[in-house]
Amino acid sequence: MPQRFFTSTIGQKVLMAVTGVVLFGFIVGHMAGNLQVFLGAEAFNAYSVSLHELLHGAGLWVVRLVLLLAVVLHIVAATTLTVASRRARPVAYRAVAHDRSTYASRTMRWSGPIIVLFVVYHLLDLTLGRVNPGFDPANPYRNLVASFQRPAVVLFYAISVLALALHLRHGAWSMLQSLGISHPSYDRGRDAGAAAFAALVAVGFLVVPLAVQAGWVR
Repeated sequence: MPQRFFTSTIGQKVLMAVTGVVLFGFIVGHMAGNLQVFLGAEAFNAYSVSLHELLHGAGLWVVRLVLLLAVVLHIVAATTLTVASRRARPVAYRAVAHDRSTYASRTMRWSGPIIVLFVVYHLLDLTLGRVNPGFDPANPYRNLVASFQRPAVVLFYAISVLALALHLRHGAWSMLQSLGISHPSYDRGRDAGAAAFAALVAVGFLVVPLAVQAGWVR
């Protein structure tokens, strides 16, 4: 019975919603961690050390594995739903009306791959140091500043964050609907909440590279 449920359209939507909650939690936590750069190098580096020492070093790996599983399941569910939708309507509409959709929902198929590409680069930059000039694993603050001092990296980061915001905008709205939190009387509030959350994440992430470029963080 559970297997039949999770292979159904409703089950796939619920799976996307649940994994979305996990990923949303990580995004908010990661954003809060990034903002500690404004407390100075010592505080930011101490925060990084605390992450690596969580549960005697095992905690960070547990988080990474949970995130990896959530990402894989999220992508699988999204792909399955997309394929099912195309099979249900093999011939595209001659005219497409967008009055009941948002720009965010219509760009989900593009924002997702952009986010994946950015995550890969981000890991190579600030985790592995392969593309970070003078990478020092003992000085995360210095690595972050060195990365965001490059305008091309900031531009790519900004594009990726905006793609993430669009993805979150539609994802948060759809997640609440899939979890049964949907009613005409408060749909407008749900829509506004999703937009506000996406905007908050965009600002929270973009303020760091912009501060480095402005010389406020160095």
